[in-house]
Amino acid sequence: MEEKAKKLEKKLAAKPLNFESFFSKKAMEMKASEIRELLKLVETSDVISLAGGLPAPETFPVEVIKNITSEVLEKHADKALQYGTTKGFTPLRLALARWMEKRYGIPMSKVEIMTVAGSQEALDLIGRVFINPGDVIAVEGPTYLAAIQAFKYYDPEFLSIPMDDKGMIVDILEDKLTELEREGRRLKVLYTVSTFQNPMGVTMSVERRKRLVELADEYDFLIVEDSPYTELRYSGEPVPPIKHFDDYGRVIYLGTFSKILAPGFRVGWIAAHPHLIRKMEIAKQSIDLCTNMLGQVIAWKYVEDGHLDRHIPEIVEFYRPRRDAMLGALEEYMPEGIRWTKPNGGMFVWVTLPEGIDSKLMLEKAVSKGVAYVPGEAFFAHREVKNAMRLNFTYVPEEKIREGVKRLAEVVEEELQRIKG
Repeated sequence: MEEKAKKLEKKLAAKPLNFESFFSKKAMEMKASEIRELLKLVETSDVISLAGGLPAPETFPVEVIKNITSEVLEKHADKALQYGTTKGFTPLRLALARWMEKRYGIPMSKVEIMTVAGSQEALDLIGRVFINPGDVIAVEGPTYLAAIQAFKYYDPEFLSIPMDDKGMIVDILEDKLTELEREGRRLKVLYTVSTFQNPMGVTMSVERRKRLVELADEYDFLIVEDSPYTELRYSGEPVPPIKHFDDYGRVIYLGTFSKILAPGFRVGWIAAHPHLIRKMEIAKQSIDLCTNMLGQVIAWKYVEDGHLDRHIPEIVEFYRPRRDAMLGALEEYMPEGIRWTKPNGGMFVWVTLPEGIDSKLMLEKAVSKGVAYVPGEAFFAHREVKNAMRLNFTYVPEEKIREGVKRLAEVVEEELQRIKG
């Protein structure tokens, strides 16, 4: 006991360690995800969270996963519990190649596919492999927050292209490309969530998809098409991925099992020209050697045995009433002058408030009223828009969605009265 007391006394008397002095310049610039920090605040309370982009746990095919896992451990444990190749489990890559050709009409081979730890790892790999400090990177305005975070680490110059109900406004992009060319500069990479976009929920039109590929050929840039929500369609006709129109290997397609199986597996994939895949494979070797092998083998059996084809319609039928509940509640409760998107699929609705309302400042009041959302400015590379917010409709049941929107509408009404004076 005396020895312990001495050690404690010595520790208390020691000079405090300056931890900040050990961090790299890059680490000092890092900021926590606003969405993740927000979820910490509401996850243990009775707040109705319309904030996160979480799939509903009720959609997880637990019994099927149990059965597949037992079979995998019985018959394929030597592969599933071992290190794998960096490029990924070959049977899964073959299954994904067949899936993409069957579903999207994209001829694909295993050499054009690499598995990753979810799309987020893919975004970091793209940053590592393609972005130099100062490179011009085009993103949608608004765009996926975690993509901004992933790319920002590599010090690009962001070019934010406005959106409307048909996705990125490609005419504005073309004007920006012309300006860059006059300045002797060029766009390096364009990032888009083309279908049921996060955060707006809108889908890029076929005409704009085709024109985007033409512009990529004309102005010599790569397109990163992030496609986590494509299969979550509740109405309207399917639209081919941008990758479908790619004849020269300019489109890097990102897919994931997070929304169509379960996010806990952390298994996604990159589909791209083999030359691009090879460089990303080398970059991945220094990050994690290989993607979670157990998850890959389970995902392979899930696809190969036809479970995915059967499960997707079940997810769609589960989420459609929740989408409808949110749109109905917005129509019923929101004051006049408030606008929102009406997505055919995905997980999100984008709400635009009148000028003068700052949704970030309004959040504290909303949480005190028992509802949470994500402020819109976080989704803009330059944080230029303050009067918008993203709502999620997949995670909570219909009755909570309606109550959450009702509470939110009351907060918005109070803010409207405030700005009217």
